[in-house]
Amino acid sequence: MTVTIYHNPRCSKSRLTLQLLKDRGIEPTVIEYLQAPPDAETLKGILDLLGLAPRDFMRVKEEAYAANGLADESLDDGQLIAAMVANPILIERPVVLANGKAAVGRPPENVEEIL
Repeated sequence: MTVTIYHNPRCSKSRLTLQLLKDRGIEPTVIEYLQAPPDAETLKGILDLLGLAPRDFMRVKEEAYAANGLADESLDDGQLIAAMVANPILIERPVVLANGKAAVGRPPENVEEIL
């Protein structure tokens, strides 16, 4: 089984989710998404797997959300995805991909259902 985690090592939930995977004997591919953000197509695929709209996957309390006027309800999905690609700090974390599914590790135990 191939498992990928979009990880931020500074985030406690992300670290806990990574540890949960390792405790289960899984050595995931770790993508530090702040240094290597997903492109728009990849992000759209993740959103599709999660069944979420872009706005539901954004960290709305981040400074970049307000600074870029992203609360504007007239923005379409493409504009929101582009904002997340340009400002990956806006992407909810951590995200684990496994078995053709995705889960947000908040709480970390959420990822167990896709393993």
